[in-house]
Order: sequence, then C-alpha cells, then structure tokens
Amino acid sequence: MRHLKKTLQTAALLAILSLTGLYSTAQTSTKPHPHVEKEWILDFEPFRIAGNLYYVGTYELGCYLITTPQGNILINTGTIESVPLIRSHIKKLGFNIADTKILLTNQAHYDHVGGMAEIKKSSKAQMMVDASDAPVLADGGSSDFAFGGKGPMFVPVKADRLLHDHDTVQLGGMQIIVLHHPGHTKGSCSFLFDVKDDQRSYRVLIANMPTIVIDANKLSGMPAYPDVAKDYAYTFKELPKLQFDLWLGPHAGQFDLHQKHHPGDTYHPEAFMDRKGYDTAVNHLQKDYLKKLNPNAVN
Repeated sequence: MRHLKKTLQTAALLAILSLTGLYSTAQTSTKPHPHVEKEWILDFEPFRIAGNLYYVGTYELGCYLITTPQGNILINTGTIESVPLIRSHIKKLGFNIADTKILLTNQAHYDHVGGMAEIKKSSKAQMMVDASDAPVLADGGSSDFAFGGKGPMFVPVKADRLLHDHDTVQLGGMQIIVLHHPGHTKGSCSFLFDVKDDQRSYRVLIANMPTIVIDANKLSGMPAYPDVAKDYAYTFKELPKLQFDLWLGPHAGQFDLHQKHHPGDTYHPEAFMDRKGYDTAVNHLQKDYLKKLNPNAVN
C-alpha cells in the first residue's frame, strides 16, 4: 500500500510538472547567479576516495563520481563555471564524462546543480532528484523558497525520475540509498552506499548538512515553506542515527576536506573515517538552528 501511494504521488507530481511546463526537455536561457565564491570555481586535483568513488569537484564544491561496469554516476556538478573542471577531472582520472548514466544532487541550489543541464545534454544521463526539489530544478531555481522570485538562476533541468526517502538508485552493482533530509531545501537528501577496494568495503555517507539559508524570523514558517521548522527538526533527529565508515558532503569545508587530503597524497580512505567530526558538525548546526529559532531561550 505504501509503495502504491508513493507511485501515485509520483505520477501526480509528474503530471503537474508537465502541465505547468516544468517537466519538459526545453532549456531556457538564464543569467549566471551574481554570487559565486572564488573557492567554488577554484581547481582542486581529483583523487580516488575509496574503491570506485572519486572526488571530481572544485576546491569547495563537492562533486563525486561513482564508476561501474555499466556506466557512471555523478553526484553534484557545482556551478556552470565548474563544468570544464569536472570534465577535465573525470578525464584525468581515466574516465569519460560521456559514460555518465545517472545524475544526482544533494540539493537544488545553483552552486550544486548549475552545471547539470550542460552535463545532462552532453552525456544523455538520467536526472534523478528528490521529488520535493524537482519543481525548483525544473524552473531553474525561480521557485526556491529562499533565493527564488527573480527568475531562473541556472538552466532548468527536467526530472527523469523522482526520488523519495529510502528509494534505491541502482547501476552496475551499485545500490545508493536516498535519505530525505529536508530543511536546507525542501528536497535536500543524503546518499548512503557501499564501495570496496582489495582490502575491505566501506559504508559511505554523502551527507547534506542542514545549514540555515533563511532569516531567523522565517524559521517558524513562511507561505513558500510552512513546514520548514518541522523539516529541520526531522533532519536533526535523523542525521545522528546514521551508521557509516566514511563521510563527505556537498561542500568541502563541511567535512574538512583540505585537512584530510592534500594534492599528491596517496590513496587513503581512512582519512575520511571521522565520526567525531560528523557528530560535532551536526551538533553545531543544530545548536545554531535552535538559537535562531528561539533567540530568547536560556541554554
């Protein structure tokens, strides 16, 4: 029954997107978002994280390539300015961006999906996105509850598949579990999966950390996102429960990439075994959220 309900909900949302013109192959032109941090488009040497998982992002924007015998999966693309770097990184590692079969993202913000349209067009990959972020991805960020309202910020991308909590994305033996962690965006999600090398297997979490992107006075709710406080509370409850060996994030600074890996370092998955760092990061964000939600509360 639960599966049927989810299937019907997906079909309904796809129908709505189609009727509104959001679920289409058309790609409208857009102006680059005016705010681009220099670290977002600064080069960083690509490297093998663990097994068939690779870092192909920029100095600050975490983009990840998962290779399989049946094609590859790319998680996040950074901004449109990041695309040449991602292409060169994938090539440098010995792979071909044309072999990308699936595109995923932690969140539909321009700094993580700005290059999706271009990479999708060139690779013909299937775009899979959390259902709650699909409308934002499809209108180029125009309907984003925090940054929207001024037209597209990136080239819109259609959803080939809508994802829901605990759905599984499968390709070439890989099984990626989608975990719905809303708040930062309505459809923010984390990814949990296993990779292995000739020594052992690793449970990997690419965590969407719930940073606050709106003014404190909007955290109790707003017309565009009335359940924002409820969603943040849910995410902060779920994140500490997760079990993993290695963790990463959509921003390098969130998981201290530059303290754990330096260009030229040899293969060392153990550098990302950092449960303490993860718990500290989640706890810090939760305290910040609660302080902003209740500024007069006594600690």
